[in-house]
Amino acid sequence: MRDVELKEHERLDDLMKSGRKIIQNTQEFCFSLDAVLLAHFPRLHPRQKVLELGTGTGVIPLLIADEAAHIEAIELSPVMAELASRNVYMNELEAKISVREGDYRAIREIYPAESFDVVLANPPYRPVAHGQVNKMSGVARARHEFTATLEDVVKAARYALRFGGHFAMVHLPERLGEILVTMHEHQMEAKRLRMVQPKAGKAPNMMLVEAVVGAAPGGLKVMPPLIVHDEDGSYTREILAIYGMTGAGTKDTEE
Repeated sequence: MRDVELKEHERLDDLMKSGRKIIQNTQEFCFSLDAVLLAHFPRLHPRQKVLELGTGTGVIPLLIADEAAHIEAIELSPVMAELASRNVYMNELEAKISVREGDYRAIREIYPAESFDVVLANPPYRPVAHGQVNKMSGVARARHEFTATLEDVVKAARYALRFGGHFAMVHLPERLGEILVTMHEHQMEAKRLRMVQPKAGKAPNMMLVEAVVGAAPGGLKVMPPLIVHDEDGSYTREILAIYGMTGAGTKDTEE
């Protein structure tokens, strides 16, 4: 790993994966559990070419770099695209990961059609209601559909994917019906679904869904729920394994 100089408001975090680290800017949107879960959800193969729509800090490409042939990552924000590029450089992964500043709503101007085997997306979750725009900033804005809607994300994924390619996304359970319909309208059918629950017995607050281009309708595999916390607030063994952590569970203060 190369040495880098941190800028104001930046910190260096350990990804606990192949010795990799990641720079995050505390004034910008930092990655959280949803990105880590998405990185571990699809079954990747060493010869696959992967595209991530909206990479942010570049955490997902860093986590999956050992499992794919090449990863392209596109990011709209110039600040975040530059940070993701620095993270790739710091981890000496330029031969494996390419970060591009750009708008995936204009993906036809950026990549050839049907040129990827897998597309990943951790998109903004919530539609923007009337009157919300001037009330939100920072993280809240990053979680709302200011720059890309669900339709935009699915449409871009379908354009990029070859026939038989896989699209994996993390999103809100409350939008499952809308997501399945939108995927179907763009020639994709959901084949794997996993709900994420904060604790056993609690309603899910995230979900992971994977669709296949050109697949026949039906055959959706609903996996057992992924439980994040034990009753004492520590991470479950499965979450610890995903994070690459061993030993006793650790308390998570993030809600």
